[in-house]
Amino acid sequence: MSFNNLDQLYRSVIMDHYKNPRNKGIIEDGTMTIDMNNPTCGDRIRLTLNMEGDTIQDAKFEGEGCSISMSSASMMTQAIKGHTIEEAMHMSKEFSQMMLGEDYEISEDMGDIESLSGVAKFPARIKCATLAWKALEKGTREEE
Repeated sequence: MSFNNLDQLYRSVIMDHYKNPRNKGIIEDGTMTIDMNNPTCGDRIRLTLNMEGDTIQDAKFEGEGCSISMSSASMMTQAIKGHTIEEAMHMSKEFSQMMLGEDYEISEDMGDIESLSGVAKFPARIKCATLAWKALEKGTREEE
């Protein structure tokens, strides 16, 4: 597949998650709620998780923002469900490395996440893509 076709495929995946977000909403009585915003471009997110032990049973988000931040939140909530916090933190680290243009290894469990790899070329948009992941990291730090 040529770079141009791959780029177009990635764009369509991102727009699909933006227009048809997965896990949009809040978990009533969730075990963890994290609010974060990106003042640079006005993105804001509320991430709610339902934990059983150290396993993420359910993950939802609500908020508003650009297509990058909202599609990233959709992809992230899909990826972390059913995983332990430790596994989710590993995913977050891999995602951060991808955003920084470093070597990374995206596991199959992470679903559509790699479609956001092109964001690394636009430093101003990296904060948009990482907002949901930063919320997850903040929530897990507060739990320790």
